[in-house]
Amino acid sequence: MNAESTAERALGTASSAGASAPIPGSTAVLTIPQTCRLVCVEYPGYVKNVDKMLETVGGEKGVSKTYSDPSRRLELKFRPRDPYCHPVCGNRFPSTNLLLRVRRKVRKGGTGEVRMFMEIMGVVSTTYKFQGMADFQYLAVHTQADGNQISLYDKIILHKPEKKEFFDMDVPLFIPPPIFSRLDTPVDYYYRPEIQHREGYMPPSVSSENLIGQSRARRPHNAIFVTFEDKTVPVEPLEAAVQNWKRVCLHPSETKAEEEMRKMFERRPIWSRNAVKANLDIHPEKLKLLLPYMAYYMLTGPWRSLWVRFGYDPRTVAEAKIYQVLDFRIRCGMKHGYAPNDMPVKAKRSTYNYSLPTTINKAVPQPASLREITQEGSTSLGRKPAPPRYKLKESAYIFREGTLPPYRQMFYQLCDLDVERIKTVIHQNDGQELECDERDGWCLPRTADELRDIMSNMIKQIIRAKRPAPCPAKTKRAAAEPESADEEEGADEDEEEFQPSEGSDNEMETEILDYM
Repeated sequence: MNAESTAERALGTASSAGASAPIPGSTAVLTIPQTCRLVCVEYPGYVKNVDKMLETVGGEKGVSKTYSDPSRRLELKFRPRDPYCHPVCGNRFPSTNLLLRVRRKVRKGGTGEVRMFMEIMGVVSTTYKFQGMADFQYLAVHTQADGNQISLYDKIILHKPEKKEFFDMDVPLFIPPPIFSRLDTPVDYYYRPEIQHREGYMPPSVSSENLIGQSRARRPHNAIFVTFEDKTVPVEPLEAAVQNWKRVCLHPSETKAEEEMRKMFERRPIWSRNAVKANLDIHPEKLKLLLPYMAYYMLTGPWRSLWVRFGYDPRTVAEAKIYQVLDFRIRCGMKHGYAPNDMPVKAKRSTYNYSLPTTINKAVPQPASLREITQEGSTSLGRKPAPPRYKLKESAYIFREGTLPPYRQMFYQLCDLDVERIKTVIHQNDGQELECDERDGWCLPRTADELRDIMSNMIKQIIRAKRPAPCPAKTKRAAAEPESADEEEGADEDEEEFQPSEGSDNEMETEILDYM
């Protein structure tokens, strides 16, 4: 009930302060409390018992927990004690309603005088509405040969500790679905007639490389891929790559980006994509066309996932050792003492952040920018130059002491590891490089493992310095057993292996797909 309807219903009544008799055509003045904010749940059912109704939505605690998170939907289980009950979800809507309490008193004695008393209990600012279908249910039953159905709840749900005989008894096969439909509202599919059946229709020619699905083929960016076993390296780009870049290089900003990248490769013959993004302000889609025009891509070996200047072969030049890649992954799994919410660096995509059907993820509209509509070079004289729009921070490709990497998995080049202890390990065989190995390149064997250990220990020290002090009980216990604690810590470090961390993203594979 909104404020306007409340005022209309109040016509011809007296205020709650108590008028002696109702005056036709008068209005009631009601005070709206500003402190009492209420939440309305439009329950999809006939309520006879309020306690049982609250149990289906998780009780007051469950509703409060859902209300505290604006991205969550309110779950309602018509069988709250059934673990196989699929909930129906209510959507959250903002509202400006009022909760009005109306009392009607009739004077005894047969005079027929009626007095109305009204009071606004609070303002309803949030309303949960159940608009989806509730027919997605799966019961734990078994159909016998005669057609009768028997319940399996007593056989598959543990209510108390059972002995071995309980688990050895025969139970009918019951496999619940791994996931229900993620959509609980009807969707219009907009069926269209098959155009293949029209008269005069000619099927389009389909290449053998684009037979899966009806989507368009991937736009080729004409990058040249080189493996460590290849005998030679390309000295110039493909003609298609040249034409692709010349086609988009129409504005002075693109010409400037081409000159800057050319100087970058003259100064340093091998670059990672993140390093290029941190030193060059260019749109990512245009970067996909500019890189194949300037360099080739190494697939395997110590320079894998890196872009190499045309004509430069790092396998024949020992000075290319400092440009080798180090695949570093933060060791922050459960075995290293980190809980899911206590990871030093959050994963890009993780199962902990999986979007369930009970959540709402609405895309936020991006505000229009005049800079995007007009040409990039139309700035007037005297105006400050626009800040970089596409540049990454230096932490995206440089590792320094006292800082954490931005991602769980990083592809560092050895020259970008700005730590003196690491540089000493890298240059310990300078002038003695004899052969370029596919695993270690121009470095000594197991150099990459030693660098990972150094970096992991540095990150551990950073995390321990940022952690809060332990509680007094733990401190006293650690002081009582100092030797055993040191031994356990040493054993943990000895057993530590280089493992991919949970939720890490294979950026090299993603980059290859971008340039196919």
